[in-house]
Amino acid sequence: MNQPISILGAGLIGSLLGVYLKKRGLDVHIYDKRSDWRSQQVLSEGRSINMAISYRGWKALQKAGLKEKVEAHTIPMYGRRIHDEHGVTYFQPYGKNDEAIYSVSRNILNQVLLDEAEKEGVQLHFEHKVDHVDVSKNSIDFSLKDGQTKTCKSEVVFGADGAFSSLRTAMQKQMRLNFRQEYISHGYKELTIPATEDGAFAMDPNALHIWPRGNFMLIALPNQDKSFTCTLFMPFEDEKISFDKIRDEQDVVTFFQTYFNDAYQLMPSLTADFCQNQTSALVNIECYPWTVNHCTLIGDAAHAIVPFYGQGMNSGFEDCFILDGLIEKYGTFSWDLVFEKFQKMRKPDTDAICKLAMDNFKEMRDKVSDPRFLIRKKIEAKLHELFPYDWVPLYSMVTFTDIKYSDAYAIGKVQEAVLDKVMSDPFIAQKWENLDYHAILDNVETSRAV
Repeated sequence: MNQPISILGAGLIGSLLGVYLKKRGLDVHIYDKRSDWRSQQVLSEGRSINMAISYRGWKALQKAGLKEKVEAHTIPMYGRRIHDEHGVTYFQPYGKNDEAIYSVSRNILNQVLLDEAEKEGVQLHFEHKVDHVDVSKNSIDFSLKDGQTKTCKSEVVFGADGAFSSLRTAMQKQMRLNFRQEYISHGYKELTIPATEDGAFAMDPNALHIWPRGNFMLIALPNQDKSFTCTLFMPFEDEKISFDKIRDEQDVVTFFQTYFNDAYQLMPSLTADFCQNQTSALVNIECYPWTVNHCTLIGDAAHAIVPFYGQGMNSGFEDCFILDGLIEKYGTFSWDLVFEKFQKMRKPDTDAICKLAMDNFKEMRDKVSDPRFLIRKKIEAKLHELFPYDWVPLYSMVTFTDIKYSDAYAIGKVQEAVLDKVMSDPFIAQKWENLDYHAILDNVETSRAV
């Protein structure tokens, strides 16, 4: 009789993976060091960024039969609403024909996925802290809450336990594994804009709100209880503006009144939120190989990225979708082949989305309020309108299609170079509507040929 499948981590990726594997008729067990927070009245706040589900995530959820259940907890965001320093706002649509990304609470989404996994028959084991994984034997040693220890043997071990994965740590100690970890200079702090006194949204609920301020920014995503989850991204240390310069409640008030005054007017619990919620770090992680014996990394454990393209969860869900497709093709008697195909297929794409996320951070932080950037976006939207199959904006390729991330990255670089030439015209703001758009597209085709 085959041994069970073990998944380390009961987060978003681990729980969705559990659903997929159970639907394949496997004996699936998910282990997590936390208690079962679903039964608690108050969920942990201040340590997570709202999720934004886009096409890749929906595709994976739909295959698992979960699209409708998750959709009920989401709010569509049709574009960015930019807030300038004077409180004036303007809207930048994400795509055309009402294309949207969908805001959802991490905790609510995780609960839906875990409930479904449990309903399917996945065995959930909370308060199981991983002490050691023997990757040569697929054996896991756990410490339990009562001080007892437990050892489990598995046919397959999946590490879906996040950026600081216990399985990856064990793999690093027991095999030759290339590993790169990079903390960026910025951290983040979660804040809140509550519903108004009459129970309404305080701002446009169908947009991702951004207050870009150069080296720092504030964003806000809507929740179904009519609140907004806000996230402040800022350097930990800097000569001018950084988290370490804000030392007390008066500093918080002065900072927000100066740079985000329209948001400040909507945040009655700002000082308490700022002081109580931790400042968390942002990290990129790359490693290879992802698999040894029958132990495999997936999601952030294999490729953690910063959140600025909204693709961390979506790429992890796409991992599950692709892995399930390989299992469907090769079967569960060919795990070595499945895992080898999986890591070779996905590594170029996860490397690409890591680069794209950092590029988009700079765009959101520095460019979205630049008038020339807005002209550039209008030119790109016009090209997409005229040639919908020949010019697809990079953001649309990543967010509204399942084009491989690596292909989107390559195409995006060609289009970026062509637009750089177009934007070099000092009078582009006056003449952009009357450009020879066919000639621009011809330049793209020429560049691709070269």
